[in-house]
Amino acid sequence: MDFNKYERQYYLAPSNEYDWVKREYIKEAPKWCSVDLRDGNQALTIPMSLDEKLEFFDLLVQIGFKEIEVGFPAASETEYNFLRKLIEEDRIPDDVTIQVLTQSREHIIKKTFEALKGVKHAIVHLYNSTSVAQREQVFKKSKEEIIDIAVEGAKLFNKYVKDAEGEYRFEYSPESFTGTEPEYALEICNRVLDVWKPTKDRKAIINLPVTVELSLPHIYANQIEYMHKNLKYRDCIEISLHPHNDRGCAVADAELGLLAGADRIEGTLFGNGERTGNVDVITVAMNMFTHGVDPKLDFSDMSFLVDTYQRVTRMKVNERSPYSGKLVFCAFSGSHQDAIAKGMKCREEKGTKIWDVPYLPLDPKDVGRTYETDVIRINSQSGKGGIGYLLEHRFGYVLPTKMRTQVSYRIKHISDVEHKELSPAEIEEIFRKEYINIETPMKLVKFYFEKDDEDDIVHANIKVELGGRMKELKGNGNGRFDAVSDALQQMGVVFSDLTYHEHALEIGTKSRAASYVGIQMENGKEYWGVGVHTDIITSSLYALFSAVNKGLLAELTDAEEDD
Repeated sequence: MDFNKYERQYYLAPSNEYDWVKREYIKEAPKWCSVDLRDGNQALTIPMSLDEKLEFFDLLVQIGFKEIEVGFPAASETEYNFLRKLIEEDRIPDDVTIQVLTQSREHIIKKTFEALKGVKHAIVHLYNSTSVAQREQVFKKSKEEIIDIAVEGAKLFNKYVKDAEGEYRFEYSPESFTGTEPEYALEICNRVLDVWKPTKDRKAIINLPVTVELSLPHIYANQIEYMHKNLKYRDCIEISLHPHNDRGCAVADAELGLLAGADRIEGTLFGNGERTGNVDVITVAMNMFTHGVDPKLDFSDMSFLVDTYQRVTRMKVNERSPYSGKLVFCAFSGSHQDAIAKGMKCREEKGTKIWDVPYLPLDPKDVGRTYETDVIRINSQSGKGGIGYLLEHRFGYVLPTKMRTQVSYRIKHISDVEHKELSPAEIEEIFRKEYINIETPMKLVKFYFEKDDEDDIVHANIKVELGGRMKELKGNGNGRFDAVSDALQQMGVVFSDLTYHEHALEIGTKSRAASYVGIQMENGKEYWGVGVHTDIITSSLYALFSAVNKGLLAELTDAEEDD
């Protein structure tokens, strides 16, 4: 890895004073232009079919894009036919402008305008490379010769638009802008604008692409602000950004470029594009959303968007891709789960509208995700907070604090042994089998109570099945629960420090009650059991027997290990 062969290939803007660094955040949405159907499509291993492109176009319209680059119609018959189908079948909404790309060559420009015949609104995008590397190595032309290519293309636009119907706007890109001297980029853009003479009613677009990322994002922002302050016809043009992601900074380039004076972003969903991709429009838009700014794009059903994208492009959205990945809201860590659960509970108790839950910069519901399946995920790293939250909010079991700890250790142990994540259904199944209405080794068969009115004593009469034999037990206490506990103690089941909690599992006359009982057996260990029944007395006794049975089973296991 010979780092000595590399040196900077970018050029600093001729100024040291910039205003963008003083701005805190992006205060309004830029104009968005999707280039999924052109830049994104050409980067696919298998480009989209005509039907897939039509479906994708409809999806982009549904999301809210008002400008969509649909292709390079002079490049291939597929591109040409796609554009014609959109126009001839009237598939383009009146408030949507399509954009097409062309090189500065007359036969290509001519065919591009022919392909647009009948369109209502269109942006025709002219480009030619301007960087030092491209000028010297590819085109072997001087600066003035490169300017001539752009100016001649601009003049041809004026020529062919005279006979075109519909509303047309022009866009120019000094391709490989980031490798171009800023003063030269400014000169060539101004020369093109002098040909087009844009007005406030018919603005031109100057697109300043990060064709290849060559610098830190702040250098690009400086270049953008230099262009913003020095371009001619500034009130009559829109500065557009088209960041690629070679250094992994496309989102930062876009955000700092907007702070520096840009008006428009060209990008793709999920950042698909040549090499490492284009800027991810979803990330830029949702970053604004989490600052309380309306991005003017609708990503409220992210799962549908991901599924459609993956199907028609045959690409995969990374599980950790911001906002859209399956695991981006997921917390496996116990401390994270605990903080999230407490934060959610705090919001409910306070009734606050502002979202400030720890570890979650975005409410998952805003992109169509759920807390139970997307936020709290359980594996061997999880904690009692997350497991307790899932059991409560998914299945209705509000575990006492001490019981949460015991249950979480058990579930984490199973996840560790099986070396896998446990689904909510698997967790509920473990909880049900190991804690609810346990009937082994001792089953509660029947019970009834009598009360001595003179001394307010309750007498319990219970029948249990133990080891295949029926036993009649009697006990006394100051309540029903206490009397049954006394009966068990007289049988030789010794326990102390009994803890009891209960709540309704559902709402209504036929709702079930959930009871939780914790006891300490003679071995000093604590055991918990749960009872579920429509009758609260029955559920409480089931909970007691479940706890006792867990203690008895533990004693039997310990005895077998000693043998």
